[in-house]
Amino acid sequence: MSATQVSLDELIAMRLRARRFARPATRVSGSHAATHGSRFRGRGVDYVESRAYQPGDDIRQMDWRVTARSGRPHTKLFEEEREQSILLLVDINASLRFGTRVRFKSVQAARTAALLAWAAVQGGDRIGALAFGSGCIAEVKPAGGPRGALRVLRGLVEWDGIGARGGDGVPLSLALQRAHRLAHPGSRVILISDGFCADEAAEAPLSLLAEHCDVAAILVTDALEQTPPPPARYALRSDSGRVLLDFAVARTRQRWPQVFEERRALMTGMLRRRALHWTLLDTRDEPDSALQRVLGLDRRAHAYTARHA
Repeated sequence: MSATQVSLDELIAMRLRARRFARPATRVSGSHAATHGSRFRGRGVDYVESRAYQPGDDIRQMDWRVTARSGRPHTKLFEEEREQSILLLVDINASLRFGTRVRFKSVQAARTAALLAWAAVQGGDRIGALAFGSGCIAEVKPAGGPRGALRVLRGLVEWDGIGARGGDGVPLSLALQRAHRLAHPGSRVILISDGFCADEAAEAPLSLLAEHCDVAAILVTDALEQTPPPPARYALRSDSGRVLLDFAVARTRQRWPQVFEERRALMTGMLRRRALHWTLLDTRDEPDSALQRVLGLDRRAHAYTARHA
């Protein structure tokens, strides 16, 4: 994949790396059926069959009809409900068209979304996506199987082209409002952004979405946002014109990472107040560990959230 442009071939190749995220089906019975844990809200258990009662089975799960008909006690078996909709919210605003190590943040966001799409397919779930930014809000409705994943991947490539052409920024609040209409209750919604799109108006739709869906976020960062460049004078171009920054000045170097942290603070603050899983992903890193944290596959996820609370 190009460091600055999304490639469909590499997004498709991410399929091989998604196998580690597949979740085996779990059959449960007796009291375990009522207490069986799941990483996704709204996922329950489906009745599969009844079998002869065995010592230790919960009598609350007795199948009284089969028991009466056969004359022998039977208990119900359940299987974890597998299919769920996963909706990716992909930020394509202009701030993601940036990167100083390995790749642009926009490319890293697309790679992360592709890995999530393939992981959803291998887990038997439906996958959809919503892109927002550069004057555009576009969506791919959730669908299952490889075709569903490929639709998302093609969308990622198309949206990267839209982002490259530029346009007015689209705030997070508008994306969350659209996501609320698109995501069914019990869906998993994962935001992939650099966090700079957050606005005050996003507070209410985020709360509403989190009431009915599992919401998590992966915030993409670049090394230059955390560490200032070597001491020197740099000429930069901004919306207000040409700007000259002197990084030989200690105050400038100290202030530099604080500026990016403040731009992301509105986003992280909203996520913390709702105890939603979120993590940072550097443009130099592979997205696998970030996915493990936000999907709850890493036991350190709760510790990570606590450290950043």
